[in-house]
Amino acid sequence: MISPAQCRAARALLDWSQQTLADKSKIGNATIRNFEGEKSAPQHATLDVLCRIFEAAGVEFINHSGVKLRT
Repeated sequence: MISPAQCRAARALLDWSQQTLADKSKIGNATIRNFEGEKSAPQHATLDVLCRIFEAAGVEFINHSGVKLRT
């Protein structure tokens, strides 16, 4: 699963706002904001949705700590 830092980094690589990620994933903006701000930990299914949305957009998660765009 992804960490809050990876979520922020993935959004930055894609130039997505929290609202854009919320719209694309159908996850509430407050859930994303709280996750990225390390105020709460979403359910496993929510993190899975975020991973799939980012991966579909070309993001690769590296060793539980980094992200990069697929080449």
